[in-house]
Amino acid sequence: MLAVLESLMKSQATGELSGSRLEPVILGPECGPLRDECQRAGLSYRTLGLTELAENPKQFVADLNAIIQTEKLRLVHANSLSAGRKLGRIAAELSCLTSAHFRDIIKLSQSAVRDLNQHAGLIAVSNATRDFHVSQGVDPSRIVTILNGIDSNKFSPSEPTGWLRRELGLPPDAILAAVIGQICLRKGQDDVAQAAVLLRDRLPQLHILLIGQRYSSKDESVAFDEELTRIFRAARMEDRLVRLGWRKEMETVYPELDLLIHPARQEPLGRVLLEAAACGVPIVATNVGGTPEIVVHQESAWLVPPKSPVELAEGIEYVWNHPAIRRQYQNSGRARVLSRFSIEQSSQNHLSFWSHLIEQSETGNFVEK
Repeated sequence: MLAVLESLMKSQATGELSGSRLEPVILGPECGPLRDECQRAGLSYRTLGLTELAENPKQFVADLNAIIQTEKLRLVHANSLSAGRKLGRIAAELSCLTSAHFRDIIKLSQSAVRDLNQHAGLIAVSNATRDFHVSQGVDPSRIVTILNGIDSNKFSPSEPTGWLRRELGLPPDAILAAVIGQICLRKGQDDVAQAAVLLRDRLPQLHILLIGQRYSSKDESVAFDEELTRIFRAARMEDRLVRLGWRKEMETVYPELDLLIHPARQEPLGRVLLEAAACGVPIVATNVGGTPEIVVHQESAWLVPPKSPVELAEGIEYVWNHPAIRRQYQNSGRARVLSRFSIEQSSQNHLSFWSHLIEQSETGNFVEK
């Protein structure tokens, strides 16, 4: 969302943004990366932690209404499903409109659905995300799909320099296949591990780069993480699994990659897919959630069913052994990002959505909560 606001503020500064003046205010915790990023971007920031809502709901509502009045806010937007439910629960007590974002495909309780339906409007990051939540009871008249966007100048193709291979001590002919994201069952990294074992002798140069980290300390999460190493060790392939951890400047990493493997078992709309496609990295991914809204099978990526290491291995092998296919995916993938997922287009769609909600409210054509 910060990228959306930065894009809108840039357009406003250059005179490209017409209509009322946009003056966003970010509400968040007293300290942390969000506040730091807002300061870097020059965005107005006010302290308001959601933990206070659970501890003292009346005081939280009073504090939020005070900020709404002081900052003359016309709409408050919750940037996650969890925050959206909490904000929806108190929406009727606030002195301005509210909206929320759906960035997850997860099962909701009926009470959560009721809370979310209190918002004036809802945004889903993909049609798959929207359809899933409508099937759970979210009001279809309130929820629209607005695709995420990325900066295609920041994420763009460039010639690899070989710095990543040198850093990792790998030979020039090593195949760098990255799996990017939080290490957890939903992301399916164990399917890639098993696929790599199947390809041990067929693609001996294949190295799996695990980029990301495990955030959960639950026993099952720790066991899942350890299982990845065990699978490679049991096949005597420890040297083929490279853990890079969390990397901030991914725009410098993508050009060094030969493949992106995205084995998710559910995916609302994978940002790493957008970034990799924009950088011209060939993609092998599972055909789940919003992924087929980003790439098209055999046109801009190779898609396989989830939880299928055999088909995943076949897809990796096929794409790697056909250079012409890889070049096609590189070109087509970036073209789709440019045509459908630009940050400028996404930002304008967000602004139009919020402006429409405010206009409906002011003209009396608003859907009652």
